[in-house]
Amino acid sequence: MNAELLMRSCVNLNGSDIHVRVGRKPVIRVSGRLKDLNADVMTPELSAALVSEVLPSRLRAEFEERGSADFAISFGKEARFRCSAFREKAGQALVLRRIPSKILSFAEIGLPDHIKDLLTRQRGLILVTGPTGSGKTTTLATLINEINSTQDKHIVTIEDPIEYYHDHHLSIVTQREVGVDVPDFAEAMRRVLRQDPDVIMLGEMRDHETISTAITAAETGHLVFGTLHTTGSARTVDRIIDSFPKDQQEQIRTQLALSIVAVISQVLMPKKGGGVVAGFEIMINTPAIENYIRKSETFKISSDIQTGKKRGMILLDEHLLQLCREARIDADTALEYAQDRIEMRNRLGQGA
Repeated sequence: MNAELLMRSCVNLNGSDIHVRVGRKPVIRVSGRLKDLNADVMTPELSAALVSEVLPSRLRAEFEERGSADFAISFGKEARFRCSAFREKAGQALVLRRIPSKILSFAEIGLPDHIKDLLTRQRGLILVTGPTGSGKTTTLATLINEINSTQDKHIVTIEDPIEYYHDHHLSIVTQREVGVDVPDFAEAMRRVLRQDPDVIMLGEMRDHETISTAITAAETGHLVFGTLHTTGSARTVDRIIDSFPKDQQEQIRTQLALSIVAVISQVLMPKKGGGVVAGFEIMINTPAIENYIRKSETFKISSDIQTGKKRGMILLDEHLLQLCREARIDADTALEYAQDRIEMRNRLGQGA
């Protein structure tokens, strides 16, 4: 077993992830389920050999010192994989997350077309949020591709690692990889404003310094995209504000209220009949939501989303219910991913 065979199997099975662990056959996740490959059980030597095969030489010292390393590799023109190599109790292990080589359309992702209107904004902050593996990177790639295809802008992406490659179309696209082109996200954000950007895409908003610079960039005439590992618009706003020291939170709350354009929160779920489907919550900033953020009343945001359908907003649970009624997901899946399970159970007619 080698890395090429593993990646070929993942592509052929339309899998999303490859797992290599000592004591088990290699495993591929297909439609959310784990599937053993017809291969030898991994020994410590075989697993270490696979890690050595894919680990870039520039990261070997980091892997030895820290016990893990993250990077991306290509499988010809068919796919790219985001990789995590790490040590665990039984030896060395590997997880490869498949990145489709084709950037998906709005329809393929399930994003409504009215989101395209937000991409014409000259300034502001658009956040794509959700748990790990929810498709945030894929959604961001689609949003950036839409701008690249329709507007003459300078787009700068800051990623760790670079996952989707963007060619120059109407826009110029500069892609910087953390650890390769720039030491860290904070340094990249400090430098980016000197590079004449119109659009900035942050692969991850990891600390308050990076978040603060992103908000400042959004305030000063740039359209900024970022991601957070949160589910739901209110939780996203709270997470940003809570990342700052107490004495800075009031100022950040005011800045965020003025600069935030939208929060697109998503989950990725098993689809009936196989495959996966995304569920979305979409919040678009309004004077009322701006006021809630400023006054630290984020618990009221959901009610504004609920009454904001004409503006293109939708709560995650509302979208899950819609997908269930369209028979794209089953009731158990809707309940599993719902924000309010009791209310979802009642709306699905399952009683309390």
